[in-house]
Order: sequence, then C-alpha cells, then structure tokens
Amino acid sequence: MRKDEVLDVILSTKAIAVIRMANAEKLAKVVEAVKKGGMKAIEITMTTPRALEVIAAMSKKKSADSLIGAGTVLDPETALQAIRAGADFIVSPITNFEMINVCRKYDRFVAPGAFTPTEIVAAWEGGADVVKVFPATSVGPKYFKDLKGPLPQIRLMPTGGVSIENAREFIENGACCVAIGTALLDKKAIEAENWEVLTQKAKALMDSLLYPNSDRSLCA
Repeated sequence: MRKDEVLDVILSTKAIAVIRMANAEKLAKVVEAVKKGGMKAIEITMTTPRALEVIAAMSKKKSADSLIGAGTVLDPETALQAIRAGADFIVSPITNFEMINVCRKYDRFVAPGAFTPTEIVAAWEGGADVVKVFPATSVGPKYFKDLKGPLPQIRLMPTGGVSIENAREFIENGACCVAIGTALLDKKAIEAENWEVLTQKAKALMDSLLYPNSDRSLCA
C-alpha cells in the first residue's frame, strides 16, 4: 500500500497495535483478535522470531483495509528486507536517515523514533511521516502538548506507557495516533487462549479514540 494510503488509515484509526511474541501460532491468533476489535494497523517487531516470515505470511492474507508493518527496525538493510516481505509501514525506536531514505525510495510510511525537540525536528525534516516519541513512559501525555506549541506541524506518536485508559489523553494533548503493545496484549488471556479478552480490549481502545462524545475531529 502506498505511503499516503497508509497514513490515511493510521490517522483515521489513531492506533497501531505493537505485537512482540515468540509463539508464532499464538501471534497469528492475537493479530486476528485485535483486528476483530477494530484495529487495522498491526506492527510486528523485528525482535519477534522469524519476523520477516511472519510479515510476509500476514501481508499475503490481510484484507484491503488493514496494514501489516515492521517495528524495531534499526537500519536501512532491515527496512528493505521488511518492505520486500510486504510491510506497509516501518517503525523504529531511533532515527536512522538512511533507513528513512529507503522508505522514501519505496514509497513506504516511516515513523522513526526521537525524544527531544531537536531529535524530533531532525527526524521530521529528514522525511518522517510521523515521529515516534519514545519512550513516552518517561514523559506522559502533557509532554505532547508542550511539543505541539512550538511544533504544530509535526505528527507525533507516543510509544511506551500508552494504555487503554490514557490513550485518549495522548490524542487530546497533540498526538496524532498511539502505538500500544503491552497494555493491549493481556498475558494471562494469551496463555489461556482467551482471545475474546483481547478483542474487547482492542474495542475499548478504539471506542475511546474514535467515539468520545461523538468527536472524531482530532488529528485530522
């Protein structure tokens, strides 16, 4: 899917589900469960065993309105491998400008990681579609309000510290979308193969982001 199309999906749904698991069979069921709850953008981290194989398999089976991306991408070589495997988007905890250039060359959405205002501006000017603010655990939602004052043009996405309960607060303070992993992937439910719990968590997240007081105008 082209970069602009991916951006439209992410901005309209306001969330990326971050999946990092060792069990490939359960991973596939986790993905289906959160998609059933309304999530359309799924990030498979490169720390997942055989991540490229997982991305390739899922990209072949995904629906037309869903996205499979690669996360924890640290260099241009891995970005290219992920793109060739079928990744619709690339996410990184760092800013590697050669990686961004690869994504630009292949018309792929890229969200490099940054933390300070200087790093964030450098990532944006280097070609980021969205800047991943990591680790957001350390700063919380109000940091995004502080950033958006002088940097209103930059799209920001928190990763780390995002929960179902505070995701909307990040959006209200200026984030255009959130990336959420641990808070969404209930370990006990996964161990028990209770996929409905994950579906309900995903639905609760999406409802909080998309339908609070029928306000869908944020991050347009």
